[in-house]
Amino acid sequence: MSKPLSVIFYWHMHQPFYREADTGNYHLPWVYLHAMKDYTDMAEIISQLPRAKAVINYVPSLTAQIEDYAEHLRDFLNGDTKNINDPLLAALAHKTGEYDSDQRTFLLEACFRLNHERNLHRYPAFSRLWNLAEHAKNSDALDYLGNSFFTDLVTWYHLAWLGETVRGRNFVSRRLIEKERYFSYQDRRDLLTLITSLLSDIPATHRRLVESGKIELTTTPYAHPIIPLMLDFNTARETVSDALIPDEPYPGGRDRALNHIALARKSHEEIFGHSPAGVWPAEGAVSEDTLKLLGQSGFQWCATGESVLHHSLKYNLREQQGNRDLYHPWVVGEEGEKITCFFRDDRLSDLLGFEYSRWDMKDAINNFMHELANIRHRTKGMEAPVVSIIMDGENAWEHYHENALPFLTHLYQSIAEHDEYELTTFSDYLASYPASEKLEHLVSGSWVYGNLSTWIGDHAKTRGWELLIEAKKAYDSHINQLTDEQREAADEQLRICEGSDWCWWFGDYNPGTVVRDFDQLYRRHLKKLYHLLGANIPPSLDESISRGGGDAEGGGTMRRGGADS
Repeated sequence: MSKPLSVIFYWHMHQPFYREADTGNYHLPWVYLHAMKDYTDMAEIISQLPRAKAVINYVPSLTAQIEDYAEHLRDFLNGDTKNINDPLLAALAHKTGEYDSDQRTFLLEACFRLNHERNLHRYPAFSRLWNLAEHAKNSDALDYLGNSFFTDLVTWYHLAWLGETVRGRNFVSRRLIEKERYFSYQDRRDLLTLITSLLSDIPATHRRLVESGKIELTTTPYAHPIIPLMLDFNTARETVSDALIPDEPYPGGRDRALNHIALARKSHEEIFGHSPAGVWPAEGAVSEDTLKLLGQSGFQWCATGESVLHHSLKYNLREQQGNRDLYHPWVVGEEGEKITCFFRDDRLSDLLGFEYSRWDMKDAINNFMHELANIRHRTKGMEAPVVSIIMDGENAWEHYHENALPFLTHLYQSIAEHDEYELTTFSDYLASYPASEKLEHLVSGSWVYGNLSTWIGDHAKTRGWELLIEAKKAYDSHINQLTDEQREAADEQLRICEGSDWCWWFGDYNPGTVVRDFDQLYRRHLKKLYHLLGANIPPSLDESISRGGGDAEGGGTMRRGGADS
């Protein structure tokens, strides 16, 4: 009898550094909002289902920010500080609820940033606030909105961002949702206490799930850098021959890559209590030299996109009879530096990320199971076929009914209860079925289209790299003049500037408001680096890099793995 088809869900959790380099305040709230919703829900769903398993990836730059939020909130609640370094949380904690004009403008803009159909209008009281705001805007009557409108608005925004598993079991959230309006300072403080506990509990919750064998936890090089480009910009031209790249390499790129890798392992061990076996290179961006560094650093396996395998094998796996090469891991590299590589099933992953949220839940799950049945049929006779479903673990779920709680619950159950499928993790799979087939040559690329064009290749993205190169030169010429404390601060700031998210957002296809946010944040982070180095800030950092203005799918927070998937 043939072995079951191994099914592995790999959820990637990542947010860039949103804390402003000059003020220390958070410019955007997505770290704590996703923590109280998606990171909490995803762990709780797995913990409640007996045979559910998954792999979850936490980027160290994310966990560092979660802990920073939790620490600041604990200090505030204990009376050790009067300030909260996030304007939305500060508004929730505002004692009098009397907001000035700038604060009111900010709340009207910030507190409707969520999926209206799924997470705003499902609550009549929150929907009423939206309708009042729209009426006031259209009739030039915003000044007539009273203090209770704004305290209710900021409270409802946070209630709507709570995880579904929290709303259902937590007394505070149930009480406030039933109350509906006129939230007092004590109500808001109770909600703030709940948020603080959710953020504080994330490391311990995930440790317990690891210990019980429910999840495998992995990491990403510290600040989510695109390592192939740090090592060699020419890797972009392996798939896009005319990609625009800087005239010079990134100075000391190999040492910088090793710095991010070493810190990731150290951070993961400190937070989660174990050494990670697997790694998700930022954006699944790989090259042969990148995998060599990861293998030498002690990682046993990594994962990337399906199209990287297409390019490496020089044929389209989807056009191959049986499509079997996608459904087993590959060994890359030589002894002492080799690493096992899994490749994402773009079709299944993108169906989850972009399509199923619009379907009837039963139809979506039936379709997913049908897709699995097709893979099962095509892989008959293989010793140990495995399908890797790899995707953003945060941004898709707000488009689903009830934050995908019913969908994910039924999906896990449908797979776990089927005799021909087995939910597992990458490390558990390899313990039973070590990879044996070697990939002779790996073509550089990422999980997005199998290339690196999302981060380099046009004028705006390449300009972002050029500014980073100049900053790195300033770092190299000034770093040895600093004290140990100053050097540590400059090192951390450089790592932040090396993150992938800045160039991800540059480009005319992304929404203009988001592009401007990330453009400004990036240049402020670079300015902070110059300041920490005691170097002159170049005038070029006062010039915008990219303006955006497009209408990217899903607001640009997610991309499909394949152009036609």
